[in-house]
Amino acid sequence: MKTATSCVIGLLAGAVIATPKPFGKLSDGREAKLWRITGAGGLVVDVTDYGGRIVRVYAPDRFGNLDDVTLGWNTAGEYEKYGYSMGTLIGRFGNRIADGKFVLDGKTYQLECNETSPSPRNCNLHGGPDGWDNRIWGVKETSFEGSPALELTLTSPDGDQGFPGKVDVKVTYAVTKDNKLIVEYKAITDKPTVINPTHHGYWNLAGEASGNVLSQQLQIFADEYTQITPGLIPVKNVSVKGTAFDFTSLRRIDEKKADMEKDVSLCHTTHWYDHNFMLRGKTGEMKKACLMVDPVSGRQMEIWTTEPAMQMYGAQNMDGTMPAKRAGAFYPAFAGMALETQHCPDSPNHPEFPSTTLRPSEEFSSRTEYRFSAK
Repeated sequence: MKTATSCVIGLLAGAVIATPKPFGKLSDGREAKLWRITGAGGLVVDVTDYGGRIVRVYAPDRFGNLDDVTLGWNTAGEYEKYGYSMGTLIGRFGNRIADGKFVLDGKTYQLECNETSPSPRNCNLHGGPDGWDNRIWGVKETSFEGSPALELTLTSPDGDQGFPGKVDVKVTYAVTKDNKLIVEYKAITDKPTVINPTHHGYWNLAGEASGNVLSQQLQIFADEYTQITPGLIPVKNVSVKGTAFDFTSLRRIDEKKADMEKDVSLCHTTHWYDHNFMLRGKTGEMKKACLMVDPVSGRQMEIWTTEPAMQMYGAQNMDGTMPAKRAGAFYPAFAGMALETQHCPDSPNHPEFPSTTLRPSEEFSSRTEYRFSAK
């Protein structure tokens, strides 16, 4: 029986995990729960077992005031209804695989193409129509490197969404005393497979229902981005220099909006960002991926990762009709910025990209840190 003390991880003063609360029912009757991690430094993170989603992240501004800086909803049913991969754990393969097809060890695997519109899109997106975002994950309260944490677990069976091999995956969410949200991924398989998990959060450092993020600032530590076809499939990596994809210095997100709008090759992304960036540094080594800043509140978020790349998606397809978490508010276009640390889209079909192959003798391991501060 859980007691008042057993539901708290108290390794650090003020660091706790609250007793999980109901988070609503899904259309098939499954019930979701919600956990809250309060870090000793003031960062507060809510996590649900439905899709392993990060539902809320309360971060302090320069005056110590907390605001929720990630988009989402207040019930599991809303996540199921509205989609957008909002805040979820993505798997088995984040982003797109062209025509849902890849070859591994001489065998061709055909996945379901769950993104077929608008034309000419035809791909497997985020693992398929019943990806890890639609699963109820196992959740265990624990500690991680001296911080309160949740350990989420899932078994993806052989043939799941067409992918070979049974995969056992563990994702740890930890909140540190210096206001880091750590996300660590571990996975093993019993057959050769491909794997590319990520977290699909949307960030607005002014607050989740404060409008759009166009006046906020972004720096991406990448010298190349990935050109894409009209179907959003990678073509090749090219220099960001002289393009609207140059975020090598901190700048307003919308600084080059006019350049994006007049680039006819970007019509299938609504003339905005939905692109992969190749990060500086080696795969497997911790490196800074980006810095996002809200000059008004003073909030800053650095993302550090062992992944080789990061997808930037600007929420251009939101249209003001989806409700926000804040009562009476709605999410407009550009309401947040998705910054997904990952291996490259369509990697199994691009041998020049870092490999996403996982074999039974190996363990997949990846770590991303969201480091919050205010100035």
